[in-house]
Amino acid sequence: MQRLKKIYLEKIVPSFMEHFNYVNIHQVPKVQKIVINRGLGEMYQNSKILNLSIDELSNISSQKPVVISSTRAISGFKVREGMFIGISVTLRRDKMYAFLDRLVSLALPRIRDFQGLNIKGFDGCGNFSLGLTEQLMFPEISFEQVIHLQGMDITIVTTSKTDKEGRFLLKELGVPFSR
Repeated sequence: MQRLKKIYLEKIVPSFMEHFNYVNIHQVPKVQKIVINRGLGEMYQNSKILNLSIDELSNISSQKPVVISSTRAISGFKVREGMFIGISVTLRRDKMYAFLDRLVSLALPRIRDFQGLNIKGFDGCGNFSLGLTEQLMFPEISFEQVIHLQGMDITIVTTSKTDKEGRFLLKELGVPFSR
């Protein structure tokens, strides 16, 4: 069993039931999934960078990403219908808890001048989104293999109904928020 899942079941669920006065254990919010997105930007024409980006994201998430293609042509961005414009990974269950544990304990502390995540990343329904500017903060990525620095968007989807519940859940899981 993953470390964060064990912490959730043993410590967070009882504290949630006490703090929010829940009667049933199924009312307690939980992390449903984590979605990692990476847009290719102007490098959509280079298939080598697409393959390297797929390899990096699969090393980070331990799951093969899905390549996203454009649904329509946009001439202002020189995008044609069917071009590969991004990659995405959806993590659930044990892989989700393993990624969240690595993100909180290894990757975020490696960011230079890190002061915590902005609370404004909540969407009103308890889901949290954050953007990372580079992939070098993950220990799975070696500096020598990186050709181009690319960021990624990470969305943590919870079953909570309000931002207060979502913030309490993520703070108990160890996500560092700024003051």
